[in-house]
Amino acid sequence: MSDHVDTPVMPVPAFEPPYYAAVFTAVRTQDQSGFSETNERMEELVRAIPGYLGADFAQSPGGLGITVAYFRDGDALQRWRTDAEHRAAQRRGRAEWYESYTLHVARVERSHGFVRTEAPQGPAGG
Repeated sequence: MSDHVDTPVMPVPAFEPPYYAAVFTAVRTQDQSGFSETNERMEELVRAIPGYLGADFAQSPGGLGITVAYFRDGDALQRWRTDAEHRAAQRRGRAEWYESYTLHVARVERSHGFVRTEAPQGPAGG
């Protein structure tokens, strides 16, 4: 969903399964007029959906963008999928902003995470 340039790098935490992941992978067009504003609005809308858990974003040097959005249940995902403003943004995306994209929706059955709490120690312990 976003170009989070100024957002600290931190993955969405692991949640107790099951939950859903919507993986949106896209290559954008050259003309991105209006994309940032629409993207900000979409983030505002999705955050307001009960059951939205968060999203991870990545961009490859070659221009492939990946957004993985997490939802507690199918109802939350359905609310996002059918939101009228989101549907309008999807239509505009196909018409203007994307060369290609794929969407994969999966039920997460296993999830865990790790966060380093101290600086790593060298081989000699310091």
